[in-house]
Amino acid sequence: MSANSTLFSLTDKVFIVTGASSGIGLEIARGLAGAGAAVGINGRNRERLEACCGDVPRAFAVPFDVADLDAAGRAVDDVIERFGRLDGIVCNAAARDRRSLDEIEPEDFRALLETNIVAPYQLARLAARHMLTQGSGRIIFVTSLAGDFARPGDPAYPSSKGGLTGLMRGLAVELGPRGINVNAIAPGPILSDANKHLDGDPEWDTIIQRTIPLARWGEPSELAGAAIFLASKASTYVNGHVLRVDGGASVQFLS
Repeated sequence: MSANSTLFSLTDKVFIVTGASSGIGLEIARGLAGAGAAVGINGRNRERLEACCGDVPRAFAVPFDVADLDAAGRAVDDVIERFGRLDGIVCNAAARDRRSLDEIEPEDFRALLETNIVAPYQLARLAARHMLTQGSGRIIFVTSLAGDFARPGDPAYPSSKGGLTGLMRGLAVELGPRGINVNAIAPGPILSDANKHLDGDPEWDTIIQRTIPLARWGEPSELAGAAIFLASKASTYVNGHVLRVDGGASVQFLS
């Protein structure tokens, strides 16, 4: 095996990917497994997870609701007991609540933060405890361009993703000296299950053509390469970074 191929190899590594029963999470899990990792696919529906595992080599189901912090703790412990190690976690599971300021009550805002910030914080905390005993590990948060950019009528979701980016940076500084790299992936417009109904919509076709230099939606599978890079030895000196996978949207000036 060449040096270039081993650079991206995840053979004998163990990862957990949350929100991985479909879309971006499933494609990231598929990519990590394809690079050789054993991958715990997380979601709330065990039957759906088992079906996914049948289609992804070296995958196993890790069913729990990320907002249930006790269940998350038990799940991480179970993975450690089964494999004796945990090399990385990809925190992809997230909720959306894109309503205006007048429509979102404080309890709605708080619920979004519980799923989009508190849950990843706890999962990273649990995973880090085990990684620290190994002296190495990878924590990857899936954030969004919404962490840096906002649209009218949507204050809560960008708040949660901006907070997740801040969490990533804080953990990168705290855990980096102890052998754990912490980074994030920020997808642009992706044709996930939640967005498929927008494909072909005239208004959204115009938006995509105008704002994305590649002039198209991204596919969930196009996030896998970024995850493999951040999970592998290819990124040993990458820490505290947001890797944007957005077709160039974040660098285009719109007049």
